[in-house]
Amino acid sequence: MALRRFGLAAAAFLFLSASASASDPESCKTIRLSDPGWTDINSTNAIASVLLEGLGYATDIQTLSVLVGYQSLKNQDIDVFLGNWMPAQQQFIDDLNAAKAAEVLVKNLTGAKFTLAVPNYVAEMGVRDFKDLDAHGDAFGKKIHGIEPGAPANENIQQMIDADDFGLGDWSLVESSETGMLAQVARAERSEEAIVFLAWAPHPMNTNFEITYLSGGDAVFGPNFGGAEVFTLARTGWPEECPNAARFFRNLVFTIDMENEMMGKILDDGQDPQAAAAEFLKAHPEVLEPWLAEVTTLGGEPGLPAVKASLGL
Repeated sequence: MALRRFGLAAAAFLFLSASASASDPESCKTIRLSDPGWTDINSTNAIASVLLEGLGYATDIQTLSVLVGYQSLKNQDIDVFLGNWMPAQQQFIDDLNAAKAAEVLVKNLTGAKFTLAVPNYVAEMGVRDFKDLDAHGDAFGKKIHGIEPGAPANENIQQMIDADDFGLGDWSLVESSETGMLAQVARAERSEEAIVFLAWAPHPMNTNFEITYLSGGDAVFGPNFGGAEVFTLARTGWPEECPNAARFFRNLVFTIDMENEMMGKILDDGQDPQAAAAEFLKAHPEVLEPWLAEVTTLGGEPGLPAVKASLGL
């Protein structure tokens, strides 16, 4: 019996020692995240921030265009990016890989899609495919509405126009922002005007508007309506410098439903992303255990109880 007690005590000591060794150095306290201003990344960054703060870390979320965000990752000015949409951002990954500047931590979302769409009343006019657009060009004002300048999706559209694909050579791209583009969609819908725009899932636009994703754009956005996977990237060397934080990000995977709910809180309810994330986590405490598995606080204490305490659970 004494030997058994000794064995249990030794096991406990080893467990505690392993937990302590899993903690990160103080240099890892502030984690720099990039945000291109998209609501899905607002949402995932906010969830990460609330959880990391409960673990004793701090986050520095920098709003950067896609191009600048990737350059900052390459320059080691950003630690982690949760929004590597693939294959749309393949050119950026190729550049990072050539410079050995980043590494993939995890695939954080599957089932996403990203291509052109029209309101259902426009689809009923006979616009259901990319090849249908030019025949109705006057109704659209020969304009395709995109998001912020420098976004890879905008570049895909511009390349399509430059190549006169689908007869769209005399069309133009309207660059704006996510919110600006969706405001245009809302205005067009109120008067049932024709509009073609970038659409994607996850996003509350899929429930706020009745839309039809256009087929035929495989060469522009990829198959399955621009079917996409989203990856979490870290600057090269950061996972070795901050293994506990890296473990957290490897655990942090989402579903379409999760992101739709979070994005709805921000876009539809007007909540601050951090407040929306805290509300989401309190409503779904079941996500905490898998996200915090084998993760400690910055100081090496068990992570799950610390985060629960920070959330008042």
